[in-house]
Amino acid sequence: MESSLFIGLGGLGVLLALIAIRVPIAYSMIVVGLGGAAILSGPQIVLYQLKDLAYAQFSIYDVSVVPMFVLMGNFASRIGLSRDLFNAANAWLGRFRGGVAMAAVAACAGFGAVCGSSLATASTMGQVALPELRRLNYSPSLATGTLAAGGTLGILIPPSVVLVIYAIIVEANIVTMFMASLVPGLLAMVMFMMTISIYCWFRPQAGPVGDPLTAQQRRSATIAVVPVLAIFGLVIGGIYAGAFNPTPAAAVGAFLVALYGLARGRMNGTNFVAALLDTAKTTGMIYLILLGAELLKIFLARGGVPQAAADAMLASGLGPYTILLILLLALIILGCLMDSLSMILLAIPFFWPVLTGLDFGMDEETLKIWFGVIALVVVELGLITPPVGLNVFIINAIARDVPMSQTFKGVFPFFLTELVRVALLVSFPSIILFLPRLLS
Repeated sequence: MESSLFIGLGGLGVLLALIAIRVPIAYSMIVVGLGGAAILSGPQIVLYQLKDLAYAQFSIYDVSVVPMFVLMGNFASRIGLSRDLFNAANAWLGRFRGGVAMAAVAACAGFGAVCGSSLATASTMGQVALPELRRLNYSPSLATGTLAAGGTLGILIPPSVVLVIYAIIVEANIVTMFMASLVPGLLAMVMFMMTISIYCWFRPQAGPVGDPLTAQQRRSATIAVVPVLAIFGLVIGGIYAGAFNPTPAAAVGAFLVALYGLARGRMNGTNFVAALLDTAKTTGMIYLILLGAELLKIFLARGGVPQAAADAMLASGLGPYTILLILLLALIILGCLMDSLSMILLAIPFFWPVLTGLDFGMDEETLKIWFGVIALVVVELGLITPPVGLNVFIINAIARDVPMSQTFKGVFPFFLTELVRVALLVSFPSIILFLPRLLS
């Protein structure tokens, strides 16, 4: 048993080393999972498992929701929904100091509700909002920091691909997870706007007032975004109301977004094919990471690593919330090394056995929901923390003349805001749980 545990820990060390030298996470997990399982159980057992492992992993019905939501997001990116959302938010918020940056945050939340990906949200909204922020002479650090932080909203506001993957790992109800994440996601949007307002209060020159608009211009911008809100309401509202499951809802959403693009003259053959190809590439990447995670999980389980970690934590004598804090700090550290999906797939199989042995005053199903949302909020931090900070890299690639240090400086106030939000969600679980309880 001790030798198996030693091999398991050694495999974990090899995995972190591969990640540190920038080997893609999927390949790292596959290599370590296959190699470690072969050492522990022999190559014949590994080959026997490979015979049907991929089919067993990808034939799960819940996994089919991933390509549908990815397709909906790709359609939304291709037909310019992000610009409609930004124009509508800017029409109402741009007249305030820092209002254009607030409009960018609101548009990120709206686009994330259709897209479900933080990286895609940051990239798309960066291209839409950054030129306007530049034109108005916003502080470079505030402009890029706002877009990098606003992009993180795509990971939590439903539908979210990472949220779906978490639900599959812990066997939670996807619909319930979507319900639980909505209020914390909207809370993030409001707190980000408050952060911008406070920042501009102390540094008025950093966030100038936008161009004045007439009532007619505001009305036109609002009308243009109504179909987008209707699509979101139909998809998420239909899921909440039980009209359809997440996979059919995603298919309906993708169809309606494409139909909207045709009606506005923005969807053509080139955009359609490009969206399909991007969806295939992204889905293939996600599925390969899922396969790697399953292989790694098998190896580590045979080595007894997750159970040993759980036993060590539970035997430490620390209180439940102290252990929870340690786990959340570990997620923040992991966020400096890898992307959000990889973090969830790597960390949750270790963390979940620990959490189930602790008493937070709630049953296991409720714990899945509560911890899942908190974990995703912390994972958001990884998208804006150095040295990786993927959202920061994406925005920096768009704003090449802004030093990366300035962008990290710009996201720091939002990082502090996120820490406050984590504290609120941990201290007041009802923020997460009241909507699922209300709609159940």
